[in-house]
Amino acid sequence: MPNISRRTMLAASGAIAAAAAVPAGAQGSPAKSLAGKSFLITGTSSGFGRLGALLYARQGARVFATMRNMPRPEADELRKIAADENLDITVLPLDVLSDEQVASTIAEAERLAGGALDVLVNNAGVVMGGPVEMHDMEATRLAFDTNVFGLQRTARAVLPAMRQRKSGLIVNISSQQGRVIMPGMGLYAPTKFAVEAMSEQLAYEVAPHGIDVLIIQPGGFPTNVGANRARYNSEIAARADQRHAAGYPEMVASMSRSPQPPPARPGKTGQQSAMTSNIDPMDVPRAIAEIAAMPAGGRPLRRAVHPGNKPQLEINRISRETQLTWLANSPYGEWVRAVQT
Repeated sequence: MPNISRRTMLAASGAIAAAAAVPAGAQGSPAKSLAGKSFLITGTSSGFGRLGALLYARQGARVFATMRNMPRPEADELRKIAADENLDITVLPLDVLSDEQVASTIAEAERLAGGALDVLVNNAGVVMGGPVEMHDMEATRLAFDTNVFGLQRTARAVLPAMRQRKSGLIVNISSQQGRVIMPGMGLYAPTKFAVEAMSEQLAYEVAPHGIDVLIIQPGGFPTNVGANRARYNSEIAARADQRHAAGYPEMVASMSRSPQPPPARPGKTGQQSAMTSNIDPMDVPRAIAEIAAMPAGGRPLRRAVHPGNKPQLEINRISRETQLTWLANSPYGEWVRAVQT
């Protein structure tokens, strides 16, 4: 059994080294917090992926921003911003549904980076709502292939080099709905529950190799996900057999409407009302940047990101305690403690 107490030691020694490396008066400055790190991000045509690519590069990282269906205007726009701001961003084609493209693009990114990537951000995903019964196998395959199998493809591609170097961070974007269920969201929650379990198991297994896994749990944010969800929903509704749609008239009627950010809760004023009504999508890439800059071995397994209600926090707590209690005295006890403490 490998000695995984390395996480505690790395966290302490890394914090000391990081403090010593920061020039006097520069503490708290994010400009260089990611300097020297290489990031590969999936799904950078919009949303958290695009915002993250720019944020990490502005903080000094070398960014490989990937997106499918290239060439496309979003890639040209990202390249122009990078050129205008002198940011180290390389835009590469990557469709997480393609075994071949995942392997070739990550191999190219590793070649350009001169070795293993420091951070993989699995951001690409799809959201499809409506009753589970209406999700035909075409929709089911797309949901799981993108949201679950896509993460497995990219993780398997980056891990050999990370293990050889004995360092790295894999970030998987989950959701509040990876822990709680909202009726009418189709197979979205099932895919995110799978992301949660797959990510946590991977975290235990790669901890002895010096690699961290981070699960980000966003709430609802105003990104392009609403419009994309409406498009997927409309396609599902259009090809649905009436015998499956007939039992859910209200859900079917709402399937083509783009969800809006949750309003401030009635009766709340001041800071809480402002917080819930002013939701900033940058919160997600900021959280990833903050955790990526932490010393290896000292990073959390999960981070809930939303200024409003976070219903999954209690589930996260109970799950952590259960894992520690269940496996503390097993052959895997050190692995679990390394990740959960």
